[in-house]
Amino acid sequence: MAARKGSHSVFSVHLHFVFVTKYRRKTITAPMLERLQEIFANVCIKTKCRLIEFSGESDHVHLLIDFHPDNNLSVLTGSLKSATSRIIQKEFSEHLSTFYRKPLFWSSSYYVASTGGAPIERIKQYIQSQEAPND
Repeated sequence: MAARKGSHSVFSVHLHFVFVTKYRRKTITAPMLERLQEIFANVCIKTKCRLIEFSGESDHVHLLIDFHPDNNLSVLTGSLKSATSRIIQKEFSEHLSTFYRKPLFWSSSYYVASTGGAPIERIKQYIQSQEAPND
């Protein structure tokens, strides 16, 4: 992937995120996965980042993000998780109420790694290989 330019920098920072559902419950459906991708992409646009790849399974999601160094990593993570959680809870409340008594969605923990050690194409293939829910 090509480097990007800021006003005083040239950068190429790619991060692989994994977010898991609260209690690792298998709550994510195919329509939710599609909606999550839209929300994550919008948060990325607002933060000068780019969502390069996205997929997931019924209890977790993977994101590959072209990170802009103007961001604080923990603030970006919080924005990604809070925006998706808020919207998903609102739009899929009936479905989620069968799994959670309180308005919950993501676990408070997350995984993030710089992808500099592995070729980006390999990580993209790994994310694409996730077994997305069919319902």
